Amino acid sequence: MTRALHTLGAIAERFGLELRGDPALDVDGVDTLAQAGPTRIAFLANPRYRAQLAGAGAAAVVLRAADADACPRACLVAPDPYVAFAKIAALFERGPAADPGVHPSAIVASTARVEVGASIGPCCVVEDGAVVEAGAVLGPHCVVGRDCRVGAHSRLVARVTLVQDVRLGKRVLVHPGAVLGADGFGIAFEHDHWIKVPQLGGVVVGDDCEIGANTTIDRGALGDTVLEEDVRLDNQIQIAHNVRIGAHSALAGCAAVAGSATIGRYCLIGGGAGILGHLSLADRVTVTAMSLVTHSIREPGEYSSGTPIQPNRQWRRNAARFKHLDEIARRVGAAHKEPES
Repeated sequence: MTRALHTLGAIAERFGLELRGDPALDVDGVDTLAQAGPTRIAFLANPRYRAQLAGAGAAAVVLRAADADACPRACLVAPDPYVAFAKIAALFERGPAADPGVHPSAIVASTARVEVGASIGPCCVVEDGAVVEAGAVLGPHCVVGRDCRVGAHSRLVARVTLVQDVRLGKRVLVHPGAVLGADGFGIAFEHDHWIKVPQLGGVVVGDDCEIGANTTIDRGALGDTVLEEDVRLDNQIQIAHNVRIGAHSALAGCAAVAGSATIGRYCLIGGGAGILGHLSLADRVTVTAMSLVTHSIREPGEYSSGTPIQPNRQWRRNAARFKHLDEIARRVGAAHKEPES
């Protein structure tokens, strides 16, 4: 496949960047600052890599104005180089073409509706009452279950399963292996055995969301599990039943959110973090990686928990002392209560 060519001048004009260099210079892709060759664009967002500018072989570098004088190559000056680089990189993205229509190996129920311009790939299944809107793309082996809806220009990459009552907004991207709308973990214990609590709700995903590979979003028990617009989920995340995630929030890989928790808007949840059920996080909360949220957070800010890694011998000594913390606290409290002599 022939790579797309863009001039630096056209890129600068398109994204509102200041160009310092030859506007007629052609580029055909993007790369890292250390590896970019003479036809590629690189970027400098982290000042720790500023020393690499001197040896940069890129055609141009996206950077802040404060770093431009140190760059021996053409510069594309941006207030936020990483954001600008993301937009530029999209020019060179080469996604697979999807022909409109239904592949001969796909199975579409008679009561389903596939709108003109949608693409249903090999071995897909679209069940009763499902709707696939115009411009949506279902990659190979996807299942759109009963009464599900795939919004216009959304894309299910491959092996994505929408189980039941899942509604995707417009331009939603779901990566391979994700499962939306499976039953939440609802069980009640009676005497000596478990009884399954029926899961009667659905899943609602707003416009412009992205859901990572092998991520699971459970349907609501009563009511829906909801992702508002522009929510971004990384790979292998668990979202339990009746969770609500506010617009523009992002969760990194292996995070887990227990049932009926509410995450506000513009929140960032680090990798491997856990949020217990029925808690609420305010807008603009950041939870760092591997933290466990055990109570609601009412104020914006950055929150952490856990013990930093230590050499094993030191960890074992400290772990043995954990058992005595309550005793020490009682002694300190008693000492403060003793009258002065």
